[in-house]
Amino acid sequence: MSRFTIAAVLATLPAAVLAQDGIPVVAPGNPILADGRYYSTDPAPFVDGGTLWILAGRDEAAPNVNDFIMNEWQLLSTKDPASGRWRHYPSIARPEAVFAWAEPGRAYAGQIVKGLDGRYYLYAPVLERDSDAPDRFAIGVAVADRITGPWRDAHPSGPIISQRVGVPNDIQNIDPTVLIDDDKRVYLYWGTFGQLRGVELAQDMLTPKGDAISVKTLTGFFEAPWLMKRKGTYYMLYAGNNAGPNSPCTPAVYHACIAYGSAPSALGPWTYRGVVLPPVSSTTDHPGAVAFKGQWYLTYHTADAVGGGHFRRSVAIDRMEWDDSVTPAAIRPVTPTRRPQPPATPTRNIAAAAHAAASNEPIPLQYWIKSLNDGVVKDNPLPPDLWGSWSPSNPPQQWIEYRWPKPVTLDGSRIYFWSDHPAGAEEGVAPPRGWHLEYWRDGWKPVPDASGYGTGVNGWQAVRFPTITTRCLRAVFDASGRAGKYAGVAVQEWEALAPRAAVPTKAKPSVVPGCGASKG
Repeated sequence: MSRFTIAAVLATLPAAVLAQDGIPVVAPGNPILADGRYYSTDPAPFVDGGTLWILAGRDEAAPNVNDFIMNEWQLLSTKDPASGRWRHYPSIARPEAVFAWAEPGRAYAGQIVKGLDGRYYLYAPVLERDSDAPDRFAIGVAVADRITGPWRDAHPSGPIISQRVGVPNDIQNIDPTVLIDDDKRVYLYWGTFGQLRGVELAQDMLTPKGDAISVKTLTGFFEAPWLMKRKGTYYMLYAGNNAGPNSPCTPAVYHACIAYGSAPSALGPWTYRGVVLPPVSSTTDHPGAVAFKGQWYLTYHTADAVGGGHFRRSVAIDRMEWDDSVTPAAIRPVTPTRRPQPPATPTRNIAAAAHAAASNEPIPLQYWIKSLNDGVVKDNPLPPDLWGSWSPSNPPQQWIEYRWPKPVTLDGSRIYFWSDHPAGAEEGVAPPRGWHLEYWRDGWKPVPDASGYGTGVNGWQAVRFPTITTRCLRAVFDASGRAGKYAGVAVQEWEALAPRAAVPTKAKPSVVPGCGASKG
């Protein structure tokens, strides 16, 4: 039966049936849901008997929308992650259907645990419908007799944590993570935007005990905490963002790595230990880890599904290994994997084999120079999807450069500009007033007989020229503006075209020297 026939059959089934019985999914690698019909995000793994479950949110943003459109939670389950056989349980809960005090939408990252009474508890951040708090995100708790629901509010009087109740605070109350310890004590952490809080809960799974702690020792903590325990040591995974050109986490402020720390007790003190997962294809990331049948697994999300993006993310899972030769045991770095990909299509574009450089290095932290030749153009990019030159004081000219390890032959180029200000602007990012290509041949020389240099931002700007052979190619931009006030320039993608198509190769991770002194 084709997936289109399966989709037609599923469309006729009641949501309650799908939520209870699940839809079979075959996933020969990551992401688990990959065909673009359902996006999944913010994974929270949970083991119940012989089954591994993953609670996930659902991204529903249109391709050109940069916002978290998330209306419901869903589940994935498997008896064996290596088998690639999963079941998908769509729409197991919606905020407004579970919590009478909640608004629809914003079904952000939650977690399910099995309570001390044997029932299942869902800790969920939602928006309070009627609240005068500066930030209306609050953490509610739902309960169910089955992990697939139906879910009902375990605390009908309202959230257990908000800016007004529980342990009043002034942070955004999202991303809850819960651990029931071996001694049956219950711990809750939550937070975002660099603010991490933790508190013990009573055995009713609802009532905070004492004051909350504030954790400030986990380097680069941004959001998405995940609390777990192994061999008497407590571990906290989290999305980190201590950005910079030499950062062990991420080069760009919009990216996130997965970092972690450890502690001798559930409420700390916490010590930073390192990076588990480098930035993935989505700017955000969200960890969850669990031991299942003797093997630890890390779950996270990417933009790797069909039609995926920063707001159309999909859950992935990989094995996670430990180094017990040190104390406390360290988490070994995880290498993200993907489904088998089709063979690369021959192309004239050989930019991927080049190393990119720019006149404004070190690149401002909101941009990422590797986006120049990653082969990706987005409808509505975020700053890390661009090379950009914006700064508080922009120069009249900038350049970007490709450097190949050995000479290449070219007869064309294409560039895709991005802007947030119109042509002629003296501020922000605007299309360049003009630009041209140069190549290295005993010095930088203009590419001869170029067909023309368009500056539009709504599509590719193509340039043709007679064949040249060189090891370095530059695009030189004259900035928009005048009289000492200039806009920045931004490029989403830049192609270097050879006369004939070939299977593309990628640049090796080594330093390739430039061609001559830097220019202006």
